[in-house]
Amino acid sequence: MKYILEFRESSLQEPLIEKIKEISFRKGKFKIMEVCGTHTVSLFRSGLRDLLKDYVEVISGPGCPVCVTPDSFIDKAISLSKKKDFIITTFGDMVRVPGSKSSLEKERANGADVRVVFSPLDSLTIAEENPSKKVCMLGVGFETTSPSLAFTIIQAKRKKLKNFFMLSAPKLIPPALSALLDERIGIHGFILPGHVSAVIGSKAYKILEERSIPGVITGFEPLDLVQGIYMILRQIERNEGKVEIQYKRVVKEEGNEKALKTLNEVFEPVDSEWRGLGMIPKSGLKIKDLYSEFDVERVFPLEIEKSEENPACKCGDVLKGIANPEDCPLFRKVCNPENPVGACMVSSEGTCSAWYKYKI
Repeated sequence: MKYILEFRESSLQEPLIEKIKEISFRKGKFKIMEVCGTHTVSLFRSGLRDLLKDYVEVISGPGCPVCVTPDSFIDKAISLSKKKDFIITTFGDMVRVPGSKSSLEKERANGADVRVVFSPLDSLTIAEENPSKKVCMLGVGFETTSPSLAFTIIQAKRKKLKNFFMLSAPKLIPPALSALLDERIGIHGFILPGHVSAVIGSKAYKILEERSIPGVITGFEPLDLVQGIYMILRQIERNEGKVEIQYKRVVKEEGNEKALKTLNEVFEPVDSEWRGLGMIPKSGLKIKDLYSEFDVERVFPLEIEKSEENPACKCGDVLKGIANPEDCPLFRKVCNPENPVGACMVSSEGTCSAWYKYKI
């Protein structure tokens, strides 16, 4: 199978691994962060994290959109689910994310109409089929899914739907990288997400170049990751700090201009709360005034109690890269995929979930 099996061939990885070892012997061990749930899983599943642990420490950052969504958003969604004649539509993982006191899964068990969709456009179909109901789509994700959320709102306006709404909370990766650097946790370079970068391109990461921090946009197969790590270490050895594209078969410097145009038509940047990182300036997206009739918070103002996270859960510290899942007193003992206490255990791409499944 061309362009897949080749990137899993160990004989092609071995020369690069030797070069990584050589740089480590000369310059020391470095800390690299990946900010993509697919990278998290791939590093564990391929064994690369353990294979390279003596030469480079690869840590997982806030790369899972389900994980970084704060309790306050979940609490708002739960509040909406309790309203009369409301249907909540969402991607599957969000159903199980715990809020302050409940989850959408629990509310559904109590009679709330919560439906899992595979595409945001499915929500429009549900709205058309239930004209007497109010349908609210939970708009979460990074730049990868945000254009599809925007397109859904554009289509709702074209169809003149009066019963479709969105609770908007998409996140933007570049501002989060800036916040992580401000945390001063000693990150020497970033493995940058391939899916997100296919939309926003490499120019969007100028914050890294301004701070002379190496970043490499990397694919998801083992050879991609080994090459991406080597490219970061090569920059460090040369005292460089720029953004490079390893994933050239997919990612372009300018990104996907059509997707960005659609996204920018509907959304505009806004300060946004991230689990573990707090409020990050201009790191989220809100619906523009032109499409305000679809913003559920403007049409149906929500009042919720102040959200509180479980104080024992270390998900926030895991997302910042200052703790491993095993540092959490709940990990494996109380918190597991069948009973997730924190958001990092819910999604298959969450760091805690990956550690639970792959870490021996």
